[in-house]
Amino acid sequence: SPQLPDGQVLPLPSVILGELGKDPQKPTVCFYGHVDVQPAKKEDGWSTDPYTLTEIDGVHLFIRNLYGRGATDNKGPVLAWINAVETFRALKLAMPVNFKFVIEGMEEAGSLGLEKLLEEENQSFFSDVDYIVISDNLWLSNKKPALTYGSRGNACFFVEVK
Repeated sequence: SPQLPDGQVLPLPSVILGELGKDPQKPTVCFYGHVDVQPAKKEDGWSTDPYTLTEIDGVHLFIRNLYGRGATDNKGPVLAWINAVETFRALKLAMPVNFKFVIEGMEEAGSLGLEKLLEEENQSFFSDVDYIVISDNLWLSNKKPALTYGSRGNACFFVEVK
């Protein structure tokens, strides 16, 4: 838990772990997303209150635009996966995979506590995960959503400055 300059320790928000399906014949896909946001003020250029999700008519009939802090980073993408599961269930279609979800509220602050949780749950919650989808990325434009299906490697390093 983070400690403030005055010594007060703040509890970390809970990480939501969810799962649906345990069919050993199907792969298990774990979806990661976050629901926290960067600070915003209306005077930063928002036409509506950034912390009130506002629905505004789009350019086409039946199209609605949602405006609010975190609508695309990352609440919208998180809801897209949940809505996909909901659609399969509503249509009474068999789930093509087993689903696991990791939804956190500290991504914008460096995912404090997430690494510890991943280590603690590695042999239990994550033990049967075959694939991970990181649902936290940008759109190419306001008309073209992006589906990121790969990243160019990882680089890990430690730097100590004295």
